[in-house]
Amino acid sequence: MQPMPPLDRTAYIAAMRQKMETLLGQVADAVNNAPDGRIIAGSECQVRDLFADLRQQSYELALQMRTDAAEAAFSPSEGHRVGEGPAE
Repeated sequence: MQPMPPLDRTAYIAAMRQKMETLLGQVADAVNNAPDGRIIAGSECQVRDLFADLRQQSYELALQMRTDAAEAAFSPSEGHRVGEGPAE
């Protein structure tokens, strides 16, 4: 089995940058919208959930990009064409 090629680190970071910036804005909003005197209690669960969603999205994207890189590097065996069986 051939090793899988790595995902493009720069492309991955670029793809995640907007999601991260959006998340940080949502964290700031959660903290700012929490009631005075209850900032932690009023924002902690929302912030935790925001980061959990980002963690999932970032991991799924990394896995997909690595899979896509492997598929792009795949070369069908000689003598085969898409839609045809093995050469006889």
